[in-house]
Amino acid sequence: QVQLVESGGGSVQSGGSLRLSCATSRYTASTYCMAWFRQAPGKEREGVAAIAPDGSASYADSVKGRFTITQDNAKNTLYLQMNSLKPEDTAMYFCAARRGQRLYYYNADEFRVSRYNYWGQGTQVTVSS
Repeated sequence: QVQLVESGGGSVQSGGSLRLSCATSRYTASTYCMAWFRQAPGKEREGVAAIAPDGSASYADSVKGRFTITQDNAKNTLYLQMNSLKPEDTAMYFCAARRGQRLYYYNADEFRVSRYNYWGQGTQVTVSS
């Protein structure tokens, strides 16, 4: 079992930055792919960024160049640095984990919600214009 706890959400103005954190209950770096998803009211959950044990990462087109996913193996913590935030980034952000060594080639495959077995409770991000 892997337990995930997100933190770092909040309210910022458009153009601002936030860093989300996800603390994991066990060492996941070598055997789990980790990801951030988000869900806005009335919308489906969507993948934002994912990272594999080797450090390779994938990003949704909507956040590419603005968001960065990293992990600190010593602290068992996953991060999402979000810069140049826009109102459309407003959502509940979730940390997720799945067993695996590599990311799927296509984002549509990687960011399939059903692939991820473990989820955090979410942290709210609100961006005002």
